[in-house]
Amino acid sequence: MDRDDVIGTLNDLIETSKDGEEGFRTCADAVKNPQLKSFFEQKAERCRLGAAQLQQKVRELGGDPERSSSMTGQLHRFWVDIRSRITGMDEHAVLDECERGEDSAKRAYEEALQEDLPADVRTLIGKQYREVKMNHDSVRAMRNAMA
Repeated sequence: MDRDDVIGTLNDLIETSKDGEEGFRTCADAVKNPQLKSFFEQKAERCRLGAAQLQQKVRELGGDPERSSSMTGQLHRFWVDIRSRITGMDEHAVLDECERGEDSAKRAYEEALQEDLPADVRTLIGKQYREVKMNHDSVRAMRNAMA
């Protein structure tokens, strides 16, 4: 895989991380439970930090890192739709929507890990993938506990 392809893969994951940050913040805004709100805010911050790590790696490779989420066209409409659906939802439903977002993030990381990546990039992406999986599993466990 050439440098531009690696940078493209990293930039895709930056968008995924930014989408996750926005999704968790949207969920935090939608719930009243202070513990759940804090959980979502912590996960949003973790996504922000993950995006920053990926952006730094892109700079190290001599590329121009993505700085925003994929809030254009269809994905913008997707987030508007998510926001409108989450508003007024009970916490179980918010967790359900959050898990859907984490499913998407897991797929993005799994696809990236299928690529022929340099060892340092693979290590970084693998570490972040494990965190995404833990987020997903935590959200699912909380949702199931509220069922």
